[in-house]
Amino acid sequence: MKRVFCIDDEPVSLLVLADLLTDEFDVTTAGSGEAAMVLLHDGLQPDIILLDIIMSGMSGYELCQKIKSDSALREIPVLYISSLASGEDEAYGLEMGAEDFIHKPFHPPVVKARIHTHLQLADARKQLQRRNEDLEALVVERTSAIVRKTEQLLAAQSAIISAFCALAETRDEETGNHIRRTQHYVRALAEALRDHPRFKTALDEPTIELYYRSAPLHDIGKVAIPDAILNKPGKLTAEEWEIMKTHAYHGYNAIAITERSLMEAGDNFLKFAREIAYSHHEKWDGSGYPQGLAGDAIPLSARLMAVADVYDALISRRAYKAPFTHETAMEILAEGVGKHFDPDIATAALRIGDRFREIAEQFAD
Repeated sequence: MKRVFCIDDEPVSLLVLADLLTDEFDVTTAGSGEAAMVLLHDGLQPDIILLDIIMSGMSGYELCQKIKSDSALREIPVLYISSLASGEDEAYGLEMGAEDFIHKPFHPPVVKARIHTHLQLADARKQLQRRNEDLEALVVERTSAIVRKTEQLLAAQSAIISAFCALAETRDEETGNHIRRTQHYVRALAEALRDHPRFKTALDEPTIELYYRSAPLHDIGKVAIPDAILNKPGKLTAEEWEIMKTHAYHGYNAIAITERSLMEAGDNFLKFAREIAYSHHEKWDGSGYPQGLAGDAIPLSARLMAVADVYDALISRRAYKAPFTHETAMEILAEGVGKHFDPDIATAALRIGDRFREIAEQFAD
């Protein structure tokens, strides 16, 4: 049974309301606003409140305002029952937070109808709130599940890349820091170009992140190159150079085999790694290898990697050469604009040269 709380400083009015409502409701009464607040604070939980306005001590307006400012009480519907009849009185009462205004002398059927209406509305609000809470809980649960699945997927992807990188490092002791530097160069270049008209549709944040994570696999194919060629201190012969160039194909093939298995499982995160491994030695003017691609036919990921790889090779000590200075490396990049390198990418590298220098120093050999 729903509980109705009637508040009026006129005993006769309270008796009339109690007599009217007790056949349908559990009725509690109070003769003043102060007495009503005591009952409410003592734990009385009415489903609806009927409230007179003109009372000695605390007025109905004041009591309504207190009820609506209390987080534990504010959802209880408040209906004024008052002899005040002007539109201004009614408007002010509603401004205080009341749900309705019933004028005295009242008609019993009207009072009951208003009570039933507002109880139904209150129940509907509670049901809606519970439904929203259930939906929020469901969203949190499903979001958590997606996050867990995403984290597991990323962990698996990282494990695969780490395994490839570990394999490469077993063949070349210089690979570790070279990998770290070049992947940071690639990210810095991509971020510098993300608003460029040629690249802004391609370089969104997820793609840049995949470029960054894929870059370490650019030379994975070198695991197939004989040590005598890979670590030769002097210049390679023409025959040895042809063998060295096959690392691009070997890298492509190793990644493609793994990629096909992952695609069957619905994951193709190695696409960019395959592009980078196969095409990062292609040149803008078509004179590179292994396919002799030119211009935009070279995948964007590989064009970014080409600049990063060449810069790092120039500033690094190798068995066959001493390191160049950062300034000399930048001059060589500038000479390759539109020849070896995509002109917009190489120009961006020149513009953020200080960032390249910082990365080189942070991950120095």
